[in-house]
Amino acid sequence: MIIDSARAAAGHLFSAAFRSVLFKSLGLSILVLIGLWFGLTSLFDWLALPFVDDVLASQPQTASWISFLAAVAAGLLIAVGLALLIAPVTALIAGLFLDDVAERVERIDFPDEPAGRAMPTLPAIWLSIKFFGIVILGNLLAFALLVIPGVNLIAFFVVNAYLLSREFFEFAAMRYRSEAEAKALRRKHAASVFTGGLVIAGFLAVPLLNLLTPLFAAALMVHLHKRISQRERYSA
Repeated sequence: MIIDSARAAAGHLFSAAFRSVLFKSLGLSILVLIGLWFGLTSLFDWLALPFVDDVLASQPQTASWISFLAAVAAGLLIAVGLALLIAPVTALIAGLFLDDVAERVERIDFPDEPAGRAMPTLPAIWLSIKFFGIVILGNLLAFALLVIPGVNLIAFFVVNAYLLSREFFEFAAMRYRSEAEAKALRRKHAASVFTGGLVIAGFLAVPLLNLLTPLFAAALMVHLHKRISQRERYSA
């Protein structure tokens, strides 16, 4: 069930039906990252330049070297900052298009079943912000445990798998159920949902490909919810 859901989700990512959502998500993410680059550069200039100017005035004989080192340090710090922000920013932007992803998956892969209902605007924005926070939390925890060999990698997968699987599965389920019903269904099938989260965490760990994590996760959990719902109906 998990493998079939992951395979179907991956197959959708670069399909014609997903292309508009993919371009909108990546395009907005790139624009935000460019804006952050200029913002961080301006912030550095505002905070650090007065200090650098004072150092240059007191050490005129090494002014050129100090200027060069300051420029290199600033570039490296801003580049590292942006690298850490890529995944959270993408999660925040892509979260705005999750209903589009779910609608396409439902229409293409489950045409004989009724379509889910889109989330209202404010809950959708709140869900997007939660995704943003989850990605930051998971990566901060893994970073904090970096000094313990092996543990940080385990923490990255376990934390991201639990948090992302919970939020994305409940998102898919709430297109058909109340919030309480979605949470109850997730708890009932916690092992399957968490296993799906491990697949999402593995996707998140791949550089560049992780930009598509929210779209992949939404498609995967739509499939998983549909398969679990079908199993529930057959059992009943």
